Amino acid sequence: MPEKFLDQYREQLELFVDQALAEDLGEGDHSSLSCIDPESQSSAQLLVKENGRIAGLALAQLIFSRYDSRLEVELLLEEGEVVKKGDLAFRVHGPTQSLLATERLVLNTMQRMSGITTLTDRLNQKIRHTSCTLLDTRKTSPNFRFPEKWAVLIGGGSNHRMGLFDALMIKDNHIDFCDGVAQALQKTTQYLTNLATPLEVVVECRNQEEIKAALPFACVTRILLDNHSPEELVRAIALIDG
Repeated sequence: MPEKFLDQYREQLELFVDQALAEDLGEGDHSSLSCIDPESQSSAQLLVKENGRIAGLALAQLIFSRYDSRLEVELLLEEGEVVKKGDLAFRVHGPTQSLLATERLVLNTMQRMSGITTLTDRLNQKIRHTSCTLLDTRKTSPNFRFPEKWAVLIGGGSNHRMGLFDALMIKDNHIDFCDGVAQALQKTTQYLTNLATPLEVVVECRNQEEIKAALPFACVTRILLDNHSPEELVRAIALIDG
């Protein structure tokens, strides 16, 4: 669930925030340090500039608090809420230098997350009459994976795997290097017997022959149908369902 994502991945998200702030600030925000009184206090607000769904509010709170605990945030919207141009997302009050130091990171993360959430919701609307679930992938922006996957959840999608460490996906490259689906899955089955923690196994199949080769293996929890036409998908699903 989106509301549990921060608790589940707090360590990774805090690391993301700390690294992003360090990347932007370096030894300090010289622009603000040069002309803003360190005792100055100010208020700011986030104005929505495009229709869609809002995301990243909780991450914005985390950014503010990680940089300066004196920054006080008042949320005016909820994660995933439908928004229109001109809506106010939040107000924040505190040291002016801190507001200026965190402004860009908050905007960058919320813009990106809101875009992903909005698109995820649009795609979900197209499949809501089915039993399908919209999954994300590992094709994320470097160092931005956790916020991007969080945004998918907020938009009504589901997370597949967070990385190479929490599920096995036997893809075409693995299959080709092993000279076939059966050979790859035989080795995978043996590998899994030595793991303390059970992992989901997804195998990518390009045709019916590969599907038939994968079906006998008990370790397989999901078959990914790669580059199938609608007609081929119907036949493949019928084969899998038996």
